[in-house]
Amino acid sequence: MQAAKLSETEPMDLSSRAERPVVMVTEDDPAMRELVTSVLEELDADVVPMSSSTEALDYLESHDVAVVVTDLRMPRIDGMQVLAFSRQRNPLTQVIMVTGHATVESAVETLKAGAFDYICKPFENVELRVTVQRALDHWNLSRENIRLREENRVFSEGDTIIGRSAPMAEVQRLIDAASAYDCPVLITGESGCGKELVARQVHLRSPRRDASFVAINCAAIPEQIIESELFGYQKGAFTGAERAKPGLFETANGGTIFLDEINNASLSLQAKLLRVLQDATFYRLGDTEPRQVNVRVIAATNRDVPELITQGEFREDLYYRLRVIEIHIPALRDRRDDVPLLAHYFIDKYARRFDKPMEGMTTRVLGALMRHDWPGNVRELENVIQRTIILSQGKVIDVDSLTPEIAQGSEVSGRAIDHMQPQTLEEVEVYFIRKALRETGGDRALSAEILGIDKSTLWRKIKRYDIEN
Repeated sequence: MQAAKLSETEPMDLSSRAERPVVMVTEDDPAMRELVTSVLEELDADVVPMSSSTEALDYLESHDVAVVVTDLRMPRIDGMQVLAFSRQRNPLTQVIMVTGHATVESAVETLKAGAFDYICKPFENVELRVTVQRALDHWNLSRENIRLREENRVFSEGDTIIGRSAPMAEVQRLIDAASAYDCPVLITGESGCGKELVARQVHLRSPRRDASFVAINCAAIPEQIIESELFGYQKGAFTGAERAKPGLFETANGGTIFLDEINNASLSLQAKLLRVLQDATFYRLGDTEPRQVNVRVIAATNRDVPELITQGEFREDLYYRLRVIEIHIPALRDRRDDVPLLAHYFIDKYARRFDKPMEGMTTRVLGALMRHDWPGNVRELENVIQRTIILSQGKVIDVDSLTPEIAQGSEVSGRAIDHMQPQTLEEVEVYFIRKALRETGGDRALSAEILGIDKSTLWRKIKRYDIEN
């Protein structure tokens, strides 16, 4: 299959960028293998013949295959083993068994093992071609369903944790783990990386989802006020306290309280928070009777807490009480693969909010966004996208809408395409793999280092997408 050539000036046609599916034919008889291959070459797929089951397993190990057409009886490794390996390697792969020794028992066995269909020799050419086409259609439908479910999960307004990079996959794993158990959680990460979003997701996926989620920024409220905000006060507790007022812990009873920038809490407040965590009790200001509360505590910090402990600014016992599960959110510069997804998400979000139809951004803009270090993290990227949409005169965001410090990252050599519409993750991957290979003169080791992946992963993606240097 020849890799599609991308124009240096024309917009990318996404419909033509889709990769052709692979149909693998495994048959040890040369004449039969040639016949099956020739019959299937009329399909819109790449037909790959294999002369042995061993060769087929090697190919399956490093390639994504849509449909496997395999003989049932072969030396050493039979078709049933090929079926089992195919389904284990990729559950979406459809396997069609072909045999000249058909029995009812063998047909039932193969279908129970997960085969798509069972064809007896001798077969009609049309029958084989139609069966493989049905398997291809089933494979395409399964992939589309998974893609739509994933995009709905990633891009829905109710779940704004955007990212499919390895660091964000770990964040998602920890969110799922924390949601399943009612324990304190400590979220760490730089300002603007989405700590409150993660806290909300832990709450929304937990059994407390139907109760309150109460968030408070410990750095935004003066020290002399924050205790009364958290724990409430009794009438007459201080000048101006004309009536009793419940605190946020009582408001969050049965639900979750999120203490953002917990590192700013005073040592006095830290001691009271420790009591809540240990005994589930607290005192309102001016009260002599403890109050019980059933609240899950999630805290977040943008500082290195062990360093604060060393400096005497944070209680060690509170730190260990909070970090039953610790979720670290990586800075955006450490997960650059997620920048295109985030950018397109924000373009869609603010284009609708501002009622400005937008079709995407030029690749110069995307390149600039990818190269920027984002000291303000996701919050900074969101604000930049808002600005570009407001300032853009047309339907495509170009570098003239970027701030100067970000725009300077658009001056790069080797521009493959001039306009990039909102796209799938695969299309983003193909673009940047091609770009890295082109700018390194085909040096795969250096390209892998630039892309932040290992060489074996890059090799598999080059093979999968049929990317030529």
